[in-house]
Amino acid sequence: MENFRKVRTSEEEMPLPFPDLPPDVVEMKVKEGSKIRNLMNFAMAQMELKGRRQIVFSGCGRAVTKTITCVEIMKRKLGGLHQVTKVRYKTVLEVWENQDPPPDGPTQNLTVHKNVPSICILLSRDPLDPSQMGYQPPEPQHEGEEDTSGSSAKGLKRPLPPPCEELLPKKLQVQVSDSPRGSGTTAGQLD
Repeated sequence: MENFRKVRTSEEEMPLPFPDLPPDVVEMKVKEGSKIRNLMNFAMAQMELKGRRQIVFSGCGRAVTKTITCVEIMKRKLGGLHQVTKVRYKTVLEVWENQDPPPDGPTQNLTVHKNVPSICILLSRDPLDPSQMGYQPPEPQHEGEEDTSGSSAKGLKRPLPPPCEELLPKKLQVQVSDSPRGSGTTAGQLD
């Protein structure tokens, strides 16, 4: 493969694995180079400003982790979202071209079919069928936590424990002896 270089990559188009989706459902196709901030700005605008009830995040290969991160951010910001996750394999075609073709022959291309893991996650404000494989109910609200139905919700899921005694700053006694700058012994405290 040292004399070959990749010239083209294409993914097999597959329908979403969720039955009964509205035709106008937004599908966020997460790619390896996608910026999470850009994806989330668009997705949040769709759910909050346009009042969408459902959104689908999908990604394959190295983008699977980024896809899951986007879903977790959205669940935390909006709260009360039902989730269904489907994992499958997608076929990716890579076309490689020979850099050193034989002098008397045409350029040789090599086509590689790869099966890469793919994930599709449906988030819905409306309840989904809890008996379907991959279903996750909304996270219950913890005491003292604000209603997370708005986008301004922030905070921790559980309170932090009180700090340990040994980690608290201690008063430190410093003694300075006679020096050309000072005029005697002084004691000070540092926090």
